[in-house]
Amino acid sequence: MARPTPAQFDKKKVVAENRRARFEYFIDEVFEAGIALTGTEVKSLRFGEGSIAESYAEVKKGEVWLVNSNVPEFSHGNRHNHEPKRLRKLLLKEREIAKFTGAVERKGMTLVPLSIYFNGRGRAKVELALAKGKNNADKRATIKDRDWKRDQQRILREHK
Repeated sequence: MARPTPAQFDKKKVVAENRRARFEYFIDEVFEAGIALTGTEVKSLRFGEGSIAESYAEVKKGEVWLVNSNVPEFSHGNRHNHEPKRLRKLLLKEREIAKFTGAVERKGMTLVPLSIYFNGRGRAKVELALAKGKNNADKRATIKDRDWKRDQQRILREHK
């Protein structure tokens, strides 16, 4: 019997989204991970600031880290404000980390963050994808499909 598809994550407030990731990579699996933040980082994210456009995740010594994500300093923070581009630890189960390690080392896959959001309980989460890079021909095919779907919608609208 086929495995049931998991329910989508409970996204209440999306803070940062990596829209380019779906164009640059084939998304294989998507995981939800907690993120270890300091107080001023949480406040900055609640104001809707933050970027994961150039970020990626990597496995080091059995832990997963979010690299190159930008959470700007909190405007009303004091001298204990955080560093904007520091490494941030992602909170995952050991089995998921082992899966990531195997896929990255053996299959040549990449860990790409798709979005940072607050869930229904108010916790900051990262939507993390196990992905494989596309080549230029695949990207052109993606553009072609997207344009055709847009034209289809336009044609259907005109004939109604």
